[in-house]
Amino acid sequence: MNNKTVDCLQLQDADFEKIGEYFMGQSIGDAARHIVMNEMMKRMMGEPGEEQMHAVMGKRLSSCNTSVAFPSQDVGFMPMMQMMMGGWSSPIGLNQGNNSMMNFGLMPWGGFGWIFMILWWVLIIAGIVALIKWLTDQSRGARHHEKSALEILQERYARSEISRKEFEEKKKDLITRQ
Repeated sequence: MNNKTVDCLQLQDADFEKIGEYFMGQSIGDAARHIVMNEMMKRMMGEPGEEQMHAVMGKRLSSCNTSVAFPSQDVGFMPMMQMMMGGWSSPIGLNQGNNSMMNFGLMPWGGFGWIFMILWWVLIIAGIVALIKWLTDQSRGARHHEKSALEILQERYARSEISRKEFEEKKKDLITRQ
Protein backbone atom coordinates (compact mmCIF):
# COMPACT_ATOMS: atom_id res chain seq x y z
CA MET A 1 0.00 0.00 0.00
CA ASN A 2 2.86 2.38 0.77
CA ASN A 3 4.36 1.98 -2.68
CA LYS A 4 0.87 2.27 -4.29
CA THR A 5 0.96 -1.21 -5.86
CA VAL A 6 -2.28 -2.23 -4.10
CA ASP A 7 -5.45 -0.19 -4.31
CA CYS A 8 -7.89 -0.09 -1.38
CA LEU A 9 -10.69 -1.28 -3.67
CA GLN A 10 -8.79 -4.53 -4.34
CA LEU A 11 -8.74 -5.51 -0.66
CA GLN A 12 -11.37 -7.65 1.07
CA ASP A 13 -12.39 -7.70 4.75
CA ALA A 14 -10.04 -10.65 5.36
CA ASP A 15 -7.15 -8.54 4.01
CA PHE A 16 -8.13 -5.59 6.20
CA GLU A 17 -8.36 -7.95 9.19
CA LYS A 18 -4.72 -8.97 8.65
CA ILE A 19 -3.72 -5.31 8.23
CA GLY A 20 -5.59 -4.42 11.44
CA GLU A 21 -3.91 -7.31 13.26
CA TYR A 22 -0.55 -5.98 12.05
CA PHE A 23 -1.29 -2.40 13.19
CA MET A 24 -2.52 -3.66 16.56
CA GLY A 25 0.67 -5.67 17.02
CA GLN A 26 2.78 -2.65 16.10
CA SER A 27 0.95 -0.35 18.53
CA ILE A 28 1.20 -2.79 21.43
CA GLY A 29 4.77 -3.85 20.70
CA ASP A 30 4.70 -6.94 22.89
CA ALA A 31 3.49 -10.20 21.33
CA ALA A 32 2.24 -11.57 24.67
CA ARG A 33 0.13 -8.47 25.31
CA HIS A 34 -1.22 -8.66 21.78
CA ILE A 35 -2.38 -12.24 22.36
CA VAL A 36 -3.99 -11.26 25.68
CA MET A 37 -5.73 -8.33 24.02
CA ASN A 38 -7.10 -10.56 21.26
CA GLU A 39 -8.40 -13.02 23.86
CA MET A 40 -10.16 -10.19 25.70
CA MET A 41 -11.83 -9.06 22.50
CA LYS A 42 -12.94 -12.64 21.76
CA ARG A 43 -14.44 -13.00 25.25
CA MET A 44 -16.32 -9.79 24.93
CA MET A 45 -17.38 -9.71 21.30
CA GLY A 46 -16.93 -13.28 20.15
CA GLU A 47 -14.57 -14.35 17.40
CA PRO A 48 -16.58 -12.64 14.62
CA GLY A 49 -16.53 -9.39 16.63
CA GLU A 50 -12.79 -9.64 17.10
CA GLU A 51 -12.34 -10.19 13.35
CA GLN A 52 -14.59 -7.21 12.60
CA MET A 53 -12.62 -5.06 15.01
CA HIS A 54 -9.35 -5.94 13.26
CA ALA A 55 -10.93 -5.28 9.86
CA VAL A 56 -12.16 -1.85 10.99
CA MET A 57 -8.73 -1.03 12.43
CA GLY A 58 -7.15 -2.12 9.13
CA LYS A 59 -9.49 0.09 7.08
CA ARG A 60 -9.06 3.11 9.35
CA LEU A 61 -5.32 2.90 9.96
CA SER A 62 -4.49 2.18 6.31
CA SER A 63 -6.55 5.26 5.40
CA CYS A 64 -8.68 3.22 3.04
CA ASN A 65 -11.86 4.09 4.93
CA THR A 66 -11.35 6.38 7.92
CA SER A 67 -15.07 6.69 8.64
CA VAL A 68 -15.90 2.99 8.90
CA ALA A 69 -17.87 2.24 12.08
CA PHE A 70 -16.60 -0.05 14.80
CA PRO A 71 -18.71 -3.14 15.60
CA SER A 72 -21.67 -1.89 17.64
CA GLN A 73 -22.52 -4.88 19.84
CA ASP A 74 -25.91 -3.15 20.36
CA VAL A 75 -24.50 -0.38 22.59
CA GLY A 76 -21.93 1.44 20.47
CA PHE A 77 -18.22 1.46 21.05
CA MET A 78 -18.43 1.59 24.87
CA PRO A 79 -17.94 -2.16 25.43
CA MET A 80 -14.55 -1.95 23.74
CA MET A 81 -13.60 0.98 25.96
CA GLN A 82 -14.79 -0.91 29.06
CA MET A 83 -12.72 -3.88 28.01
CA MET A 84 -9.66 -1.67 27.62
CA MET A 85 -10.19 -0.19 31.09
CA GLY A 86 -10.87 -3.54 32.73
CA GLY A 87 -14.63 -3.47 33.14
CA TRP A 88 -15.28 -6.27 30.65
CA SER A 89 -15.25 -9.04 33.25
CA SER A 90 -17.10 -7.21 35.99
CA PRO A 91 -20.90 -7.32 36.10
CA ILE A 92 -21.04 -3.67 37.17
CA GLY A 93 -17.98 -2.43 35.28
CA LEU A 94 -15.87 -1.52 38.31
CA ASN A 95 -13.18 -4.14 37.91
CA GLN A 96 -9.80 -2.48 37.50
CA GLY A 97 -7.64 -5.51 38.17
CA ASN A 98 -4.75 -6.87 36.14
CA ASN A 99 -7.12 -8.14 33.46
CA SER A 100 -7.53 -4.80 31.69
CA MET A 101 -5.74 -3.83 28.52
CA MET A 102 -4.71 -0.48 29.92
CA ASN A 103 -3.69 -1.52 33.41
CA PHE A 104 0.00 -2.06 32.91
CA GLY A 105 0.95 -0.21 36.09
CA LEU A 106 -0.76 3.01 35.03
CA MET A 107 -3.90 2.74 37.13
CA PRO A 108 -2.96 1.08 40.42
CA TRP A 109 -5.95 2.48 42.35
CA GLY A 110 -8.58 1.78 39.75
CA GLY A 111 -10.94 4.60 38.91
CA PHE A 112 -10.02 6.56 42.05
CA GLY A 113 -6.37 7.14 41.17
CA TRP A 114 -7.04 10.81 40.41
CA ILE A 115 -8.04 11.38 44.07
CA PHE A 116 -4.69 10.05 45.26
CA MET A 117 -2.90 12.16 42.66
CA ILE A 118 -4.62 15.32 43.96
CA LEU A 119 -3.85 14.37 47.58
CA TRP A 120 -0.22 13.76 46.65
CA TRP A 121 0.13 17.22 45.10
CA VAL A 122 -1.67 18.87 48.04
CA LEU A 123 0.83 17.22 50.40
CA ILE A 124 3.79 18.31 48.27
CA ILE A 125 2.55 21.93 48.11
CA ALA A 126 1.73 21.99 51.84
CA GLY A 127 5.21 20.66 52.59
CA ILE A 128 6.84 23.36 50.47
CA VAL A 129 4.73 26.08 52.14
CA ALA A 130 5.60 24.73 55.61
CA LEU A 131 9.31 24.64 54.71
CA ILE A 132 9.25 28.24 53.45
CA LYS A 133 7.38 29.38 56.57
CA TRP A 134 9.87 27.59 58.84
CA LEU A 135 12.86 29.08 56.99
CA THR A 136 11.43 32.62 57.19
CA ASP A 137 10.69 32.16 60.91
CA GLN A 138 14.26 30.96 61.43
CA SER A 139 15.73 33.95 59.63
CA ARG A 140 13.50 36.37 61.58
CA GLY A 141 14.59 34.72 64.81
CA ALA A 142 18.24 35.25 63.93
CA ARG A 143 17.71 38.94 63.18
CA HIS A 144 15.23 39.70 65.95
CA HIS A 145 16.62 37.65 68.80
CA GLU A 146 15.64 38.68 72.31
CA LYS A 147 17.98 41.29 73.71
CA SER A 148 19.76 40.71 76.95
CA ALA A 149 19.30 43.07 79.88
CA LEU A 150 22.81 44.44 79.33
CA GLU A 151 22.05 45.22 75.67
CA ILE A 152 18.87 47.05 76.66
CA LEU A 153 20.81 49.00 79.27
CA GLN A 154 23.47 49.95 76.70
CA GLU A 155 20.77 51.14 74.28
CA ARG A 156 19.12 53.27 76.97
CA TYR A 157 22.48 54.84 77.83
CA ALA A 158 23.19 55.46 74.12
CA ARG A 159 19.84 57.28 73.79
CA SER A 160 20.68 59.36 76.88
CA GLU A 161 17.73 57.99 78.81
CA ILE A 162 19.99 57.28 81.77
CA SER A 163 23.09 58.98 83.10
CA ARG A 164 26.57 57.48 83.13
CA LYS A 165 26.43 56.98 86.91
CA GLU A 166 23.05 55.19 86.65
CA PHE A 167 24.40 53.06 83.75
CA GLU A 168 27.48 51.99 85.75
CA GLU A 169 25.36 51.10 88.83
CA LYS A 170 22.87 49.04 86.87
CA LYS A 171 25.65 47.37 84.87
CA LYS A 172 27.46 46.36 88.08
CA ASP A 173 24.15 45.09 89.49
CA LEU A 174 23.50 42.97 86.36
CA ILE A 175 27.00 41.48 86.35
CA THR A 176 26.82 40.48 90.03
CA ARG A 177 23.45 38.74 89.42
CA GLN A 178 24.90 36.48 86.76
